[in-house]
Amino acid sequence: MALLPTETPLGSAESGLAFLAEAPYPVLVLAADGAVVHGSSSAWNLLGRPAGAEGEEVAEVAPWLLEAHSRLRATVTGRRHRPGTPPAETAVRGVLAGAEVEAHPSPRADGSVVWWLVDGTDRGLAAVVEHERWELLARLSGLLLSSLNVDRCLEATAQQAAAHLADAAVVVSPHSGRALRFVTCLRDGRPVRGQVRADPAAVPGLAEALQGFPPVPSRWIDPATAPDWLLPEGLTAVGAVSVTPLPGHGVPAGALVLLRGPGHGTFTPSEEVFARLFAARAGAAVSAAVMYSEQAAITDLLMRELLPPRLEHMNGADFAGGYRASVDRDRVGGDFYDVHPAADPDGETLAVLGDVCGKGLEAAVLTGKIRNTLHALLPLADDHPRLLSLLNRALLTSHHTRFATMVLASVRRQQNRVTVRLSAAGHPAPLIVRADGRVEVSRTQGSLVGALPETTVVSDTVVLAPGEACVLYSDGVTEARGGPLGDAMFGEQRLLHALGECARMPAEAIVERVLMLASQWVGGRRHDDMAVMVVAAPQGTRLSAAGGYGHGGFPA
Repeated sequence: MALLPTETPLGSAESGLAFLAEAPYPVLVLAADGAVVHGSSSAWNLLGRPAGAEGEEVAEVAPWLLEAHSRLRATVTGRRHRPGTPPAETAVRGVLAGAEVEAHPSPRADGSVVWWLVDGTDRGLAAVVEHERWELLARLSGLLLSSLNVDRCLEATAQQAAAHLADAAVVVSPHSGRALRFVTCLRDGRPVRGQVRADPAAVPGLAEALQGFPPVPSRWIDPATAPDWLLPEGLTAVGAVSVTPLPGHGVPAGALVLLRGPGHGTFTPSEEVFARLFAARAGAAVSAAVMYSEQAAITDLLMRELLPPRLEHMNGADFAGGYRASVDRDRVGGDFYDVHPAADPDGETLAVLGDVCGKGLEAAVLTGKIRNTLHALLPLADDHPRLLSLLNRALLTSHHTRFATMVLASVRRQQNRVTVRLSAAGHPAPLIVRADGRVEVSRTQGSLVGALPETTVVSDTVVLAPGEACVLYSDGVTEARGGPLGDAMFGEQRLLHALGECARMPAEAIVERVLMLASQWVGGRRHDDMAVMVVAAPQGTRLSAAGGYGHGGFPA
């Protein structure tokens, strides 16, 4: 237990009460009449009173202390009439905030008495003294964990460390490459990000802290050795330096450098312990933000591979597609479409629209596998039955238990017409929109993929004149429930009627029209994934130059 001063120097009125600022325990200064002259913040917290309540008496919260104070004043006054007799120190015990406290007096020459409050259980008053710090750690933990953005988390760490632990703080990111990335912040200032080519070993303890080794005691660090890049703008000189690692999840999350200006004293052991506690929480928050950022980047990369491609004019035909997931927050699901252009401009372009049983991310995973398998089978694209048979075999031998339906469309431009060879595998037959507004249903049909040992398929070939289109869609469109009562399906008849109004419309407009009508029919209700793809014969001869226009007035 730390030693207590038995008495302040007699005649020390000129010294004031500044010496109490660094008091290791809660401290109260009582005047001769028992009024509070001074109280440390930890003492006010112990008494359950707001800081700055000088002038009040402690009778209400600690009558035992006021009684001891009065007895001590009488004893001291009597002894002063006997030269050479030192004032007696009499420790007293009482209860504050539910804990037994021992109060040690130090009489002063002006008649006041300094009362040092120590845990009466002789364990020290660490729990009381550190109460405010633990509350601060709890608040800081919540603040640091409120953001999963790495940059904002580093800035918050530097700002809070500067506000509560030192005059300035520097958070150094884990060392990678030749550059050191860091965030600096002055007390009551704003964080500033920086980067410098420097050796972390130039700062004693920094290289070790970035590797996760225990911190070097601040008394071993010469503040004069701090490099200029470590000093935030506005801090011209350093009086003390503390370097603490930021422990992360398995790997270090960086290092925290605390700086004090000249004349503010070095960091005490208790302050260094508190800095390590703060660093542990900050490191966990930074590490969580880094892990989230890495996972988000991986997810975004994988998601881009699962997203439907952007379709356009290719090999003499117009392609357009649209997709709406069953859940608005999802970008992928069980429906998909793809277009694989032929290597030869006169060859067949393979278009595919499919629907995997189920929805959400699990269905999207199988969707990705089907798309990859189809890409590998492109050399067989001219033989639809064989391609579907091989795909069926691949799905049957996988660990997935889901099946899929799909339509294959081989598209070839022949003079001013577009020939489309269609093969449906358990999927709704494509619809043909003629130039005069008639809508025809393709005669193709076939069995599911991934459900039966063998597949059967009946193909159909349609010829599209200029302005005509072939519409491929998933059953999420026709089976969408909604309407006035909310329980009626959109149905094939409504889809046929809607497409009858889309004669000679561009492929993109047909896709938007169908998805808009289906979405309006559903409203805000739940629905299955919806996918629409349109293959259309251009109405006019397209110019080969980029940005040119055909006779129909549509971009080339």
